[in-house]
Amino acid sequence: MHAELLKLTPKQKPVDDPQRVLENAVVRLLKHKPFYGHLLLGFRRRVAAGQHAVGVTVANGTPVLSISPDLFPGYPAEEQQALLEHGIKHLLHMHPVRGRSVHRLTWDLACDMAINPAIENMPLAAPRPHLYRLEAGLAAEEYARLLAPLFDTGNQDGAGVGNADRYSGGLRGGGGDDSLPQQAVAPIDDHTIWREADSTPECLAEQAVRDLVREAYRKVHGDVPDDIREVVQGWLASPTIPWRRVLRQFIGTAGRIGRQSTWLRQHRRFQYSTPGTRKRRQLKLLVAIDVSESTDEGPLREAFARELLQIARGRDSRITVLYAHSRIRRIDHFRSSQAVAEIVHGGGFTDLRPVFAYAKEMHPLPAAIIYLTDGYGPAPEEMTFPTLWVLTPEGQKPAEWGVELRLSNES
Repeated sequence: MHAELLKLTPKQKPVDDPQRVLENAVVRLLKHKPFYGHLLLGFRRRVAAGQHAVGVTVANGTPVLSISPDLFPGYPAEEQQALLEHGIKHLLHMHPVRGRSVHRLTWDLACDMAINPAIENMPLAAPRPHLYRLEAGLAAEEYARLLAPLFDTGNQDGAGVGNADRYSGGLRGGGGDDSLPQQAVAPIDDHTIWREADSTPECLAEQAVRDLVREAYRKVHGDVPDDIREVVQGWLASPTIPWRRVLRQFIGTAGRIGRQSTWLRQHRRFQYSTPGTRKRRQLKLLVAIDVSESTDEGPLREAFARELLQIARGRDSRITVLYAHSRIRRIDHFRSSQAVAEIVHGGGFTDLRPVFAYAKEMHPLPAAIIYLTDGYGPAPEEMTFPTLWVLTPEGQKPAEWGVELRLSNES
């Protein structure tokens, strides 16, 4: 019975363009709840088939919104808006990167119970505290502690007795406890993509969310919903994380670049008809240095170069360094053993676009881009490369995408 109730979905109808449906939902959110709408503009969006209409996570240091082209358009407009708000709140509370030591189903339900009561028009199947005879207004960790006795340990991939599937219910005694709800025993959005956040250090994920919140807060002139005002104020407070730590974690995340195909290794299943795979261990990085007069912060620029050099020497890496202002003035290529700390001085105004145009033509493509700049110049409207904006103390983030790191004389 649980499985049947969990899979209640809206009536599916053919949709020509799910991206347009999502864009319309974001526009409605911008109109009715501008702060949430502006937050979503900073997410990387993707359309992916799945068992849930929406999902939100942090992947490679970038907030990501995923929608199902089959399920999301089937919800009424007001429920689409509620689902988007639901995903945003998960990220504002850092749910994808918290609770990693808690049983998955328990944590999933706890996170939903912490945010759902404050969201209007959530679909009926969404978990709510009163279904478990719990009060509203608790934190996710509190709900997790209260929910834990309701579920047997089971296995770590499932939830409940024996080898039960994660979303099959898995309640104690096979679901026979009458005190437990007969519905809503699984999230209505996709929490499986939270695993993508495991590749992003918590410090870096926090910086990515902080950047989103600051940009949205600026655009709505401080007009944020009352129920998240305290959370937003926490994000607006100055971080105490040293810039060197953020730089190292960003590069460490970019270095996790997966596997590549090779005919030199036999495929385990398909032998000679399909290439095998091997781990890609070399980090390919593009570093851009803004050499315009407005970015002439000598000591900070040199400190950044020295730190980058030290990181590069600690791993097998290939670094392309571009020195640019309104155009690219110089290009250097280094391997980790050859890297040297050097600063080129230039002049003129700043145009950030040529660097990203160059990145798209590189072969192989860089794993990430690090751009040292004051940010005062035109940038591309969107970018698929993980990007770290290394800003001077008085600089500004030039685009909604990317992670912001602000240099300071403090370590």
